[in-house]
Amino acid sequence: MRTRFAPSPTGLLHVGNGYSALQCQQWAQRHGAELLLRIEDIDQTRCRPQFTDAILRDLRWLGIRWQQEVVIQSRRMACYRRAVEQLQSRDLLYPCFCSRAEIRRQLALSAPHHSLPRYPGRCRRLSNAERRLRMQSEPHAWRLDAAAAFAHVNGPLQWYDHRGDPHLVVPDQVDDVVLVRKDIGISYHLAVVVDDAEQGIDMVIRGEDLREATPVQLLLQHLLALPHPRYLHHPLIRDTHGNRLAKRNHATTLAGLREAGVTAAALREFLTHHRQWNDDFVRSHHRGHGRPRKSMTCEASR
Repeated sequence: MRTRFAPSPTGLLHVGNGYSALQCQQWAQRHGAELLLRIEDIDQTRCRPQFTDAILRDLRWLGIRWQQEVVIQSRRMACYRRAVEQLQSRDLLYPCFCSRAEIRRQLALSAPHHSLPRYPGRCRRLSNAERRLRMQSEPHAWRLDAAAAFAHVNGPLQWYDHRGDPHLVVPDQVDDVVLVRKDIGISYHLAVVVDDAEQGIDMVIRGEDLREATPVQLLLQHLLALPHPRYLHHPLIRDTHGNRLAKRNHATTLAGLREAGVTAAALREFLTHHRQWNDDFVRSHHRGHGRPRKSMTCEASR
């Protein structure tokens, strides 16, 4: 059995990332499974090599031990392109010429039928002739035609959680998501299902904020004839205001804690019993004097 921890090197690992890594390792230890490490760096506009090095250093400090060679997504683009070609050959993708600003304007004019913003389908309605003409001169992404994709599903489509409970996927849960981005050539959804299959992942362990990504990834697994792992969506570590820890919110980093003299053992013990992060832990374990240094918070890529 295998699980994996798959961070993106867009900044330094923060406490929430550390909690997720510990969840993966603890599950692997309980089940006698392998823990694999994957660096999800396909977004070369934001990922930086120095953050990859920092991730490896921080994980080792935290006590995370993985098996096998680290998988680097940016070295696997050919695998993702083959998956894209499979979907294109079945007319399950269509080119999208909309900018983000245009999509926001379209959404503002449409009725809010869904709790989450959904692509209004403007480019799905273009004729093949217009698509071919515009593709010659306009940048474009490739979107999944969710309605066409579900036409290939025979019987119920469902994913299973770590307890073995089934969760039914219905068309309303899957949007026409972008699978080939204009800027980086691939999307998270497609890369992750290809990698999980190739690495033989049995259990995907990640935060509850990614639960909504599971239906579209299950659909892609079905379309590409890939195995379906089970899923464990763990609670998130939040601050005293209830906000989840994130790089954009300058969450406390593992590197900052280590440099301040906090021990990995103390952090592991804290995260075993708490789901709320606050400065009390930092102050009580900080070996220096005064307030912790500024480097305690995330240095996100620009």
